Amino acid sequence: CCKMYQEILAFILSSSGWVLVSSTLPTDYWKVSSLDGTVITTATYWSNLWKTCVTDSTGVSNCKDFPSMLALDGYIQACRGLMIAAVCLGFFGSIFALVGMKCTKVGGSDSSKGRIACFAGVNFILSGLCSLTACSLYAHQITSEFFDPLFVAQKYELGAALFIGWAGSILCILGGSMLCFSIAGTSTKSHSQTRYIYRGAASHSHISSHPKAQAKAVNPRPPPDYSDASKMQHFDKNAYV
Repeated sequence: CCKMYQEILAFILSSSGWVLVSSTLPTDYWKVSSLDGTVITTATYWSNLWKTCVTDSTGVSNCKDFPSMLALDGYIQACRGLMIAAVCLGFFGSIFALVGMKCTKVGGSDSSKGRIACFAGVNFILSGLCSLTACSLYAHQITSEFFDPLFVAQKYELGAALFIGWAGSILCILGGSMLCFSIAGTSTKSHSQTRYIYRGAASHSHISSHPKAQAKAVNPRPPPDYSDASKMQHFDKNAYV
């Protein structure tokens, strides 16, 4: 019963993390910078994996999509691929988790359901690692440009999308690990119980198939007594006969 509740909790954590990671991909504010001039003229520059925009004080935004994928910076291309992989892995992990959980009626026997649930946990862990790597790589690029004194272009700060991505990654890794550990504990327990029953059956069949050996064990033959000297002498006389 505790294992089933643990699987349900792990599924909720993993699915929530996957939803956060999926919502991070189209989010606008991956990096943001504001230029404050007078009270009237205020502009906010922000960018994500797909476009760069500027918003003035009236709320009007002018955006420009990245013209070519091959002309992008390497870290943006890497972040795109990692985030798309994270979304796909989390999707398949959710499906496998629903099939492999004990509270569902699909998936076959307990051993096959355990393997499916463990595979779902691995998918969630990989999804969290991909998202964590993408957000960390993007944040590293922002901080490197911000603290570089020789960088004269527009400097940005960390946007809200990065923090959402980090939170979703941690939830995916935590939920996937709980799924794997719950299945591992259940399989180890069942294996030990089966091994104990097998040994008991083998020992019972061995005793029942050898009644003479059991009789000898009940009535053992006493060892010969060589303490008497006359018996020892009689044994010596007949030794060469």
